[in-house]
Amino acid sequence: MTSAPSTTIGVSIPIPDPHGDYLQARRAEFGDPSAWQIPAHITLLPPTPVDEAVYAAFLAHCGSVASAHTAFDVVLRGTGTFRPLSDVVFIQVAQGVSACEALEVDLRRGPVQRQLEFYYHPHVTVAHNVGEVALDRAFAELADYSVAFRVPAFHLYELGTDDVWRPVHEFELSGG
Repeated sequence: MTSAPSTTIGVSIPIPDPHGDYLQARRAEFGDPSAWQIPAHITLLPPTPVDEAVYAAFLAHCGSVASAHTAFDVVLRGTGTFRPLSDVVFIQVAQGVSACEALEVDLRRGPVQRQLEFYYHPHVTVAHNVGEVALDRAFAELADYSVAFRVPAFHLYELGTDDVWRPVHEFELSGG
């Protein structure tokens, strides 16, 4: 193990506005304490600490992955939950699942070795770390939610010292 300083990173597909703002606001309404710290997104690589050398190599890897994949369409529709395994309610990815899975697999084939706690399932979290009533409310109130958008890129985020996730690099899906 290295004693070099580390940065916690994550890789995600941002949900474009106004949809991302809307879902983030709803997450806050359901009482999720992380609502304003985590922009609405579809995770490709969960939070992972990396040192400077791995970070630099991973940035290059992200560029290679992006150049091997093309832009794609996503449809978010309806709610789902990971209960009873995890107290999470999410918006389901109804279209674009295979493209998200392919990106996730390719990103984890690089210099960042990351074991997953759960099987990869692309989604957009709308309630987490809240009580059962709030989880049920999120599940019911967003059940008819539906939106479609194009995914032209993915972002690498860094976790700030204030526990806010911020996008710091964008990788355009330019493969053909």
